[in-house]
Amino acid sequence: MEIFQKAKAVRLRSHHDKYLVADEDEESVTQERNGSAGAAKWTVEIIPGSTNLIRLKSAYGKYLTASNKPFLLGATGKKVLQTKPSRLDSSLAWEPIRDSALVKLKTRYGNFLRGNGGLPPWRNSVTHDIPHRSATQEWVLWHIDVVEILPANANSDHHHQHLQLQQPPSPLHHSDSLDFTPGSPSRSDRFFRQEVIFFFLLSFFVLMIR
Repeated sequence: MEIFQKAKAVRLRSHHDKYLVADEDEESVTQERNGSAGAAKWTVEIIPGSTNLIRLKSAYGKYLTASNKPFLLGATGKKVLQTKPSRLDSSLAWEPIRDSALVKLKTRYGNFLRGNGGLPPWRNSVTHDIPHRSATQEWVLWHIDVVEILPANANSDHHHQHLQLQQPPSPLHHSDSLDFTPGSPSRSDRFFRQEVIFFFLLSFFVLMIR
């Protein structure tokens, strides 16, 4: 989506008017009313080779991750965590899908990032799931607030930083000399001297005949 293509950092506000927040335990993800906190800020990374997949990095340098751990035993929702795996796999990838003025974030499993409501332990929790009840359909919708805009030349800079400036090769210095030792006579010089010697001998021979 264009909004993420131009954004350097965003805040995500749920249907419950709460912000997606990286918990200070550097693992959990919750919802809070206070969107001014740094923990509500998520850095956007466009996944290389893709135009519609993003990663979201928390203030703790960890990625918003769609885990395969159930939120509650017997429930369909899976935990959404902050992780920093050694390999950036598809569990970190989110596909933004526009829904009117709002956005849904789809996982590799086909689930959606969901800000839950209701009674504890669901209240303020964040899972990825497919809402089956009409009452929870809007829980997968998010308002996107752009916190920082990507500089206009960022894409150009990103492209050029991989290019290496190459100086044109130095012209080859050709020489007629068969001997490249400094100071040695060139082939043309030696040919000229041979001609001088030849004509001198020829003249001497003619004089001797006369």
